[in-house]
Amino acid sequence: MRLNAVLDPIHESTERFIATVRTLSDAQIRQPSLVPPWTRGHTITHVARAGDSLCRLLAWARTGVETPQYSSMEARAAEIDAGAARPTAELVADVAAGADRFAEAVRALPEDAWQAEVRMRTGELRTPHTLVPARLRELEVHHADLAAGYGFADIPPAAARWIIDDIAAEFARRDGAPALRIEALDSDLAHDLGGPADSRTTPLIAGTQAALLAWLTGRSTGADLNIAGAEKVPAAPYWI
Repeated sequence: MRLNAVLDPIHESTERFIATVRTLSDAQIRQPSLVPPWTRGHTITHVARAGDSLCRLLAWARTGVETPQYSSMEARAAEIDAGAARPTAELVADVAAGADRFAEAVRALPEDAWQAEVRMRTGELRTPHTLVPARLRELEVHHADLAAGYGFADIPPAAARWIIDDIAAEFARRDGAPALRIEALDSDLAHDLGGPADSRTTPLIAGTQAALLAWLTGRSTGADLNIAGAEKVPAAPYWI
């Protein structure tokens, strides 16, 4: 595992996120995000606390001592609410300090810990090999959620590709997910979501990676996507 290859994209994503947060006034922090009923402050605080939650899972992988991602969903919500109204400067400092803690937790993993399975709050089992890059998902999707000039089209193609691949893999593990096929028009990305897929009857949804990612994460109705095999683009399956 080349740590820099994993951590550099996360660091760059964090820097972009922080740069956007710095442009917001304290009043703008309290305005709605794209994740109702959260304000921008809620979303930023969530990004910081989610990083800490991944540190707990990495400690589990490193020590073998079961450490839940969150003590409870109520505690998770309370942490986010408690930090949502802070001034911009405090939010920036929180995200930056959390990024340092996360990078330190990753670098502290011994080689054998990268194969250790830990359980996310959703019940999903992961090893650090996919848990660490999942930080990109939090940063990039919630950066767009700030509705502050950074959209899904601004996400680097490699990061968007990884996030879409990760979401598709999650759908593949589900029972009863509707059969859909997605294809990107600006890359060779293609996935069957749910299943079993049948090339003759499975609806095909096509668009740019950015448009597909916005739809897959529930941030778009898919109006800018093309569909064959159905009258309209359906709502994406609930993904997390």
